[in-house]
Parts: sequence; C-alpha cells; structure tokens
Amino acid sequence: MKKTSFFICLFLLQFVVAQHKGNYDQNVQISRQNIASSAKLGNAQRFGPRSSNPRRDVNPNANITIDVHGLFNAKATSYTAIFNISQIGPTADETHKLVNERIDNVREELASAGISKEAIAIDVISFVPVYEIEVEKKLFSTKYNEVPKGFELQQNIHIRFKETAQFEKILAACAANEIYNLVKVDYFIENIREVYKKLQTSLVQLIQEQKEYYKVLGIDLSAYNMIMADDKYCYFPKDFYQNYQAYNSVSFEALQRKKGVTKAKKQTSYYYQPISYENYDIVMNASILEPVIQIGMQIKLIYSPKPKEQEQPVKKEVKTEHKYYVISPDGKIDVKELKTDSTN
Repeated sequence: MKKTSFFICLFLLQFVVAQHKGNYDQNVQISRQNIASSAKLGNAQRFGPRSSNPRRDVNPNANITIDVHGLFNAKATSYTAIFNISQIGPTADETHKLVNERIDNVREELASAGISKEAIAIDVISFVPVYEIEVEKKLFSTKYNEVPKGFELQQNIHIRFKETAQFEKILAACAANEIYNLVKVDYFIENIREVYKKLQTSLVQLIQEQKEYYKVLGIDLSAYNMIMADDKYCYFPKDFYQNYQAYNSVSFEALQRKKGVTKAKKQTSYYYQPISYENYDIVMNASILEPVIQIGMQIKLIYSPKPKEQEQPVKKEVKTEHKYYVISPDGKIDVKELKTDSTN
C-alpha cells in the first residue's frame, strides 16, 4: 500500500511540475527566464553554450567605468482600445443609420459597465460607393460595366478605460453588435516624469556606493578626469508579444494502421515577453502580473587618469661683472669694476 501511494504521489508530482513548462515550443523561440540551472529540477532544460566554469574574465584597465542601468515597470493609468467597424448599405442614409445603431448599442451597454459616453470617440476612415460588374450582352459583343450598388462606411471606435477588468465587458459589448475587429490597445501613463525622477535618484545613489567601493580599494577618483553620458527610454507592451505553435502532428496510431495523416491547421498563440532583468542593476516593481510599460534609464561614467604635470626647469641667475675703462689725458688706461644693484 505504501509503495502504491508513493508511485501515485510521484506521478502527480511529475504531472504538476510538467505543467510549468506550458505549451511553448522550444524549437521556435527560447525564453531564458526562470529556467532551472540543473536538469534535476523539474523538466526545465538548459539552452545556450554549456560551460563548466561560469566565471567571466576581468581585464584590468587604467580607465574606470561606472555603468548603471535601471528599469521601472509601470502600470498604465489608462488604456484605449480601438475597434474597426465596416458597414454597407444600399444608400448613404441607410448606411449611416445602420452603423449608428450598432455604435449606440455599444455606448448603452458600456455605460452600465462604468464607461461614460465621453470615453468613446468615433474616427471616420472611409465612406465610398461600392460598385459591381453588370454584364451587357449584345448580338456580336459583351460589355462589362461597373455600376454603383451601395455604399461602404468604415469607422474606428476608440474606447478609453482605466481598469483591465473592464476590457472583457468592452469585448462582450462589441461582439454583441457584430464588431470583432480589434485593431490595438494603447497604454498611457500620466506621471512618467516622476518615474524618471525615481530612477535617476536610485541610479545616483548606486553610483555613490560604487565610488565608496573604489575609495575602500584605495583609488582616489579626484585624480581622474571624468566624462559621462546618460539615456532614457520607454517601451510599450504591444512591441513585446511573441508567438509560437503548440500543436503536435505526429500520430503513432496512424503509423500502426498504415493510414495517412490529415494535417490540421496549427493555431498560432501569442504571449507577452517583457524585457529581461539580467542586464539591469535596479529593477522597480519587478514582479508583474499583467503587461506593463517598461521605463529604463542608463548613466555611464568613464574616469581616466589625469596627465602628470611636467616639472618646469629652474632658471639659474648668471652674475655678470661690469667693467668700465678710464682714459687719462696722458693716454693711460685704468680699468675699474662697476658695482650694480642685484635687484635691478
């Protein structure tokens, strides 16, 4: 009985651990986040070059580089979903009437979900006549003429909302009125300046800590010349969706029966893959549950030794003796020394 219970628990454990891998096809794209470093931990596999020594070579340099990176995961303060609606009708008035009825129904259903009519805007894309080919047959010839048969009106519906839970109600209201074409969802953040300020404060503090580290090592940075560069950027979730196919078309039963395999259409799935944290020194709001706006900043300082001052040669004063000659009337020459003041 104990052995049976043990095998049952072992089977359940393997099944639960296997679910963590998901349906992501490792042959299409590889996600290196949350991969166990040992094959004994679950069924996670290691990718990339294997190395018995994970240490990296460090090459000393006369220049000192302080390069810090910070990332902030910010939840959007508001969202805007854009749907495309297309309507055809026999006349221009009838086309307008049909499309307005669908949009008014969406407005009324979303009003009960807490989305006001002011949060819905209409963007007219095109309004053109629709032509069809009319065949005109004569005795010796056939003509094909384009004749107007109606009108086509295309509009985009912009719906602003603040909570992700409201998006399901928006989808349900649009689907109930035959609006299925979701163009995109935009993310907005109002306090991006405050986010950059928090990142800057954290990075400056980290730079001060690294300077203290060099001071402990006996390096005086005041003896170095410094140059710097900084950068900031902002990425939105729409740019970080990747796709994969999780369909297995191998059939052992078909091989045993020696029958052909009818291939089904493989569905393409998408998932959100945010920026990896491996190259960042500071990550704020690291644990995320939903797609976020990722705001980053980098500060790079390079210290190079100051050139040594060359010693100026000492100038030696050379004393010169001044003499003057006195010639008497009888032609006798008498040499005298001229005493001069050294300060002049």
